[in-house]
Amino acid sequence: MNRNPFYSNKIKALAGAAKPLALATLGLMLSAQAYSAVTGVAPLSVSGNKVLIGGQVGSIAGNSLFWSNTGWGGDKYYNAKTVAWLKSDWKANLVRASMGVEENGGYLNKTTKAISDASNKTRVYTVVDAAIANDMYVIVDWHSHHAEDYKAQAITFFQEVATKYKDSNNVIYEIYNEPLNTTNWSTTIKPYAVDVIAAIRAIDPDNLIIVGTQTWSQDVDKAANDPITGYANIAYTLHFYAGTHKQSLRDKAQTALNKGIALFVTEWGAVNADGGGAVANSETTAWLSFLKANNISHANWALNDKNEGASALVAGASVDGGWVSSQLTASGALVKDAVLNWPAIPANSGSSASSSVASSVASSSSSSSSSSSSSSSSSSSVSSSSASIASSAASSATPDTPPSSGKSGGGSIQLGFLIALAGFTLLGFATRRPTKP
Repeated sequence: MNRNPFYSNKIKALAGAAKPLALATLGLMLSAQAYSAVTGVAPLSVSGNKVLIGGQVGSIAGNSLFWSNTGWGGDKYYNAKTVAWLKSDWKANLVRASMGVEENGGYLNKTTKAISDASNKTRVYTVVDAAIANDMYVIVDWHSHHAEDYKAQAITFFQEVATKYKDSNNVIYEIYNEPLNTTNWSTTIKPYAVDVIAAIRAIDPDNLIIVGTQTWSQDVDKAANDPITGYANIAYTLHFYAGTHKQSLRDKAQTALNKGIALFVTEWGAVNADGGGAVANSETTAWLSFLKANNISHANWALNDKNEGASALVAGASVDGGWVSSQLTASGALVKDAVLNWPAIPANSGSSASSSVASSVASSSSSSSSSSSSSSSSSSSVSSSSASIASSAASSATPDTPPSSGKSGGGSIQLGFLIALAGFTLLGFATRRPTKP
């Protein structure tokens, strides 16, 4: 059978285009996968009095676990299934692991200051790993009222945490839970914080660090009068319990914001400060409105089944999640509704950047197929495909995260783009107009 050489050459050219197209698509997919692995959640950063999410104004909401101390009852909820349920059913974006330090059953021996129960740290790591797996932020909390007495131990602990998780945007360091009212901000809390921050920053240069404030983390105005300087991405702790703390504490928080420091509510309750009492509905509403208006992130105390008003769960509630409404306390039901309906993370934050890379696979493949069927446009197809790659790379970068942020995966991303670029270049040659006989 006689064949027209022109069409025979055309068929060969199209066949030759298959491999470069596959190579280009593979490169883009590798890039998307690598970027997604690095940015399952967007980086948190501080700008003025705001904690930004991927460079965008917003806030996150979730739950604080109870003290991790062995035998205190809350330790049983330090497991992956609980964390996964909070994400899937409550739509929580944040969980706090409250590692008890010097109290009975805690990490350290109060007298010798030596590690006495390392299972506390193991529980914390279980929660951190589960949070990362579920694309949640996680606060690693040095849960103490006397952290300055255990500064060397805190430094060692946070150096270990930073070394283990420095490449994860998910991790937030809370270096002092609640200093007492008699513990002075400027002479005790701040010097302690500066030393611990320096140790963390030597390993992890940019993940958010939260510093407790005087009077059980209420005197944020004192911190605003004498803030920590010389380090980026530092926020300050504000704690409130709606049955006890009312407008006067909101006024104090507003003063701190007006003076330019960023606040993060790592612990709050809908009941009294002692953990008891009924839900203070009107004051809780006022507080949540204040947090929303000022884009302040928060974690509710506490995901536990202890018989007290602050607990989210009734006694005996499952340790693996799956809680129905009857297993939630009045506080738990209120908090679940608040977390479920909290404003979504900004759509333009870095967590969605990988989708822009992934979408370019489809658009670039479509462009390449068009170049194969219309040989006159093959050169422009290569140019537009290369531009698409460059555009994806640009859109994947967040405003506050330079390429040298230290997070892993950058080499994989670059390699993926190089593979894609090579594929599109070869595709351009393969789809040139066949020479007429």
